[in-house]
Amino acid sequence: MSFTVAIVGRPNVGKSTLFNRLSGRKLALVDDTPGVTRDRRPGNARLIDLKFGIIDTAGLEETGPDTLEGRMRAQTEAAIDEADMTLFLIDAKLGLTPVDETLAVILRKRGRPVVLVANKAEARGAESSLYDAYRLGLGEPCPISAEHGEGMLDLRDAIVAAIGEEMAFGSADDVAVANIDISPTDSEDDEEVDTYDESKPMRVAIVGRPNAGKSTLINRFLGEERLLTGPEAGITRDSISVEWDWKGRRIKMFDTAGLRRKARVQEKLEKLSVADALRAIRFAEVVVIVLDADIPFEKQDLQIVDLVVREGRAPVIAFNKWDMIENRQETLSMLREETERLLPQIRGIRAVPISGLTGVGLEDLMNAIVDTHRTWNKRISTAKLNRWLDSMQIRHPPPAVSGRRIRMKYMTQIKARPPGFVISCTRPEALPESYSRYLINGLREDFDMPGVPLRISMRKGDNPFAPKKKRR
Repeated sequence: MSFTVAIVGRPNVGKSTLFNRLSGRKLALVDDTPGVTRDRRPGNARLIDLKFGIIDTAGLEETGPDTLEGRMRAQTEAAIDEADMTLFLIDAKLGLTPVDETLAVILRKRGRPVVLVANKAEARGAESSLYDAYRLGLGEPCPISAEHGEGMLDLRDAIVAAIGEEMAFGSADDVAVANIDISPTDSEDDEEVDTYDESKPMRVAIVGRPNAGKSTLINRFLGEERLLTGPEAGITRDSISVEWDWKGRRIKMFDTAGLRRKARVQEKLEKLSVADALRAIRFAEVVVIVLDADIPFEKQDLQIVDLVVREGRAPVIAFNKWDMIENRQETLSMLREETERLLPQIRGIRAVPISGLTGVGLEDLMNAIVDTHRTWNKRISTAKLNRWLDSMQIRHPPPAVSGRRIRMKYMTQIKARPPGFVISCTRPEALPESYSRYLINGLREDFDMPGVPLRISMRKGDNPFAPKKKRR
């Protein structure tokens, strides 16, 4: 994009609503509760004929630096320094507050272009607040309604006037590559890749229970305090994406809200956060499940792993807070034994001990992510599969049901990501589930496909002797 705009203001003035309006998608969580947004969220915006980057930020409040609100404020100030200009939102419905005046002083001291935006201007009595806004010393306020899309043309003109036409429109050579689209319309299942492309970008989601250390882990990967962290559980609410390079490969990583047991999720805001985390899981390729090494394999941990497997994503387990473990060798042996025992549906899943705080094991974790992603993309030729199927039937023939033996004739791989196979057989409805598990375990062992979901479906073959239907 030609320039970047940060959206700032006090809590509950409509920053995330405007962010969603400009980006054209409901990416940021929106609720009547003040302080929903905590981390800064980047995105791509389009306003009439303008294309630019936008950053949604947390509401600015006057608090100490050691509090959660103080750390949120530091994230917002970092977004202001990163952006080329700022949209300063005020609530035209409620009028100016002392916090607005304090924020105006901060923005004037920064010396960056600022557009004063009066949101909720459609409300009755908002005209008086527009006149009061002049005393902020930031020029004429631009009245809009982010909820209803009113005043967008005036906002476009104000942005161009503040940033300048040269930077606003740039040249034809300044068009930047857009972020990876994570919409569910990607036709990944039809993709036939014979060789694994290690230069292709990869999408990774970090999930786990609250306070497992997900944001701290991503900050360690980036080498900066990009995401808000702290001792409080449940800090992260939005699914925030960050991009970085690892050995020349582009990685898009999603930080997600902590997933608690469904019975404990009662508030509307937490339900929105959980839904956002589930959406990140579905759109990711590899999902890293972060477990607390001191209290691993809680019931919720197992349910998260099972969810990732059912969604068909490539799972990797990270035992975090390894720096707090004393008997590491003994604990590691116990954890690996527990992994094999408690997760039989994803036999061979890669599990790596790490410390997001100190950086221990992060190289091993990235290697495990790449290896799992390579297995998740694996394809096997039809000739090899049919030879393997014959040997499996010789070793352990399918059972006879009601005195009639089931015959398996043909096998082929129909998709990857995750690997999916179809077997043509007689009476597929009579084949027991235990034999399907026998085939899946054999695939994992004989074709070196550990730790990824495998799908096998049975299909009844056509009877060549059956009379064909007459054409009408």
